[in-house]
Amino acid sequence: MPAIYLRSAQQQDMAAILQIIHEAKVFLKAAGNPQWQDGHPNQDYIQADIDQHNGYVLMHNYQVVGYSALVFAPDPSYAHLKNGTWQNADAPYAVIHRTAISAQYRGQKLSKFLFSNLLSLGIAQKYHNFRIDTHAVNQPMQHLIADFGFQKRGQVLVSDKIDPLRDAFELNL
Repeated sequence: MPAIYLRSAQQQDMAAILQIIHEAKVFLKAAGNPQWQDGHPNQDYIQADIDQHNGYVLMHNYQVVGYSALVFAPDPSYAHLKNGTWQNADAPYAVIHRTAISAQYRGQKLSKFLFSNLLSLGIAQKYHNFRIDTHAVNQPMQHLIADFGFQKRGQVLVSDKIDPLRDAFELNL
């Protein structure tokens, strides 16, 4: 069995991460999803993730095959939840953002490894409340987060020039 693990993203991973993000943008666009079609996430987002120690890469046979940011700080977009309430509104939470798997590895269930590792990392940092948002038409992501027990809590507005409305989800462990 190949080695599959999560590690902190490093500067030398930038090209691989940007390629994975580009492939995800193409995939989302082909599916009719406007998410990530306004130019973000871009290198500036990924650089900030790396600089702030929030970026993580999924490794498979010593190759970068996935990326996600796990942020241990409140997200300003989540301060104003529409059409719902957070289950643990006042509890500290970690946010999962910018999740993508390489097109070469899509369909191999590696996103489950990625999420499992992200949640384990969060728990190790004493976080038991996780939040994520995605576009209403992003069925692959919604299916993945439902598999992990995330519950839809409402909607948030994010920085997106095309369509800023996102469904917001929460998981409490």
